[in-house]
This record gives sequence, C-alpha cells and structure tokens, in this order.
Amino acid sequence: MATPWGAAELLDEVRVPQRAPEKRFSIVVQLLETGGGEPLVRIAYATGGTVRRGPVTMRTRELERLRTALTARPGLGALLAPGEGDA
Repeated sequence: MATPWGAAELLDEVRVPQRAPEKRFSIVVQLLETGGGEPLVRIAYATGGTVRRGPVTMRTRELERLRTALTARPGLGALLAPGEGDA
C-alpha cells in the first residue's frame, strides 16, 4: 500500500467497531512496514469496508476496547503501549 514514505506492507491490523445514531463505522489501526524495514502505524476509520483518511474520534469506551484488542497484537501493542517512565 502507498504511504507518504513509499510503498509499505500491511503486517497487522486491529478494527474497533463504533456506532453513532444511524451510523456504523470502525476505527482501524494498522502496522505497516516500508521496504527498508521501518515500521509505520496508520490510524484511520472505515465505513462499508472501505478505509478512509480523516480525523478519527473515539469515545472513552472505544479507546478501552482498542487497548484490549492491542493486548492480543504484540507488534502493534508494543509500538503503541506506553513504556516505563512515560507519562
């Protein structure tokens, strides 16, 4: 897939379904890797199965669901989890 830093391969993905009145969509967090081996994280949203760019807004309960989903994804979880000493 294309990124501003060139082509990248999708290594992992987490989707968190969300609902708003009369709307259904998902937050998408993807772990990508460039041809040179650099990891990238893409955060987007999806409607109707199509991933879209733009602002991503989450309610607290969806953020908790994302944290839970990331525990099952060592690659993404390690990149997004706060390290020791982080505030």
